Amino acid sequence: MRKTAMLALGLLAAAALLTGCGSDTKDAAPARGANGSPGAFASAPGKDSDAVVKGIAHRVVFEVGGTGPSRVMWVGNTNHFEQVTLPWTKTETVQLEDAQLKVGVPVSVVPGSVEAGDGKLKAAPCTITVDGKKVADNNDGASPKPCSYTLKD
Repeated sequence: MRKTAMLALGLLAAAALLTGCGSDTKDAAPARGANGSPGAFASAPGKDSDAVVKGIAHRVVFEVGGTGPSRVMWVGNTNHFEQVTLPWTKTETVQLEDAQLKVGVPVSVVPGSVEAGDGKLKAAPCTITVDGKKVADNNDGASPKPCSYTLKD
């Protein structure tokens, strides 16, 4: 009986926390910068609009080699996971702003498996290129690690 009461109390507490922690944002407008575009950061209240740090855009190219169908996960502006046909390439523009300029933003690609020459499965070859410079690869699939890089300025 005591276990049941404690479980019920825990569930009620969790429900209260979940319902009380949200915010009512249905009427709130997204933050907009001086140019009015979503995602642009406005300066903090009481500060000059000149205090906004301008962002720096980078062209990031994710590539996975091999042939045939495979699953690929990549992280650029957002996380993606999908079924693709190899070879596969995806290009995104990643915008660094404010603190991201110093601490960076991780980008990565996790290739699926492909059949090696001996019939066994191995990681598909992957690369990441930033602004025309190769910054990560998995040595033609020899490394089981994904391709990853931290974009900074």
